[in-house]
Amino acid sequence: MREGVWVLIELAAQRLTLFAEGQALRQYPVSTAANGPGERLGSGCTPRGLHRVRLKIGADCPLGTVFVGRRPTGEIYSEALAAAYPGRDWILTRILWLTGCEPGRNRGGQVDTLRRFIYIHGCPDSEPMGVPGSHGCIRMRNRDIIELFAAIPKGTAVEIHAEAS
Repeated sequence: MREGVWVLIELAAQRLTLFAEGQALRQYPVSTAANGPGERLGSGCTPRGLHRVRLKIGADCPLGTVFVGRRPTGEIYSEALAAAYPGRDWILTRILWLTGCEPGRNRGGQVDTLRRFIYIHGCPDSEPMGVPGSHGCIRMRNRDIIELFAAIPKGTAVEIHAEAS
């Protein structure tokens, strides 16, 4: 059992749980990779194992802020914007950029989570939660990512398990 604040992501359950001092504080539905679990660069899979929040991006940005390359574009997500860019992988509201902590598993070489740009981030409310659908990241509802973002500091441990606990 970890001490302090930490996050558990269960891929089978499509659930993120926020813990503090051994107690589950809050659970959120998420959407992880449509391709399932995996660590390889280019796989489109969600990496497993122990990670940390390397960077928190988007503090104080409005709900629905659109990010490209981890930078706000100045746009706010809308149905009209979605129609104008039908193939876009929408990264909205906040970004928690993850880095792997296990050399050879999710850190370094062809399995580096940071280099794969794996985030916990907001997405359009029209995207389903509780089912895999991302390109590798962990998608959350925008209001949920705002709450999580405020609750955890940079450096927070994030464990990603393939099985539900």
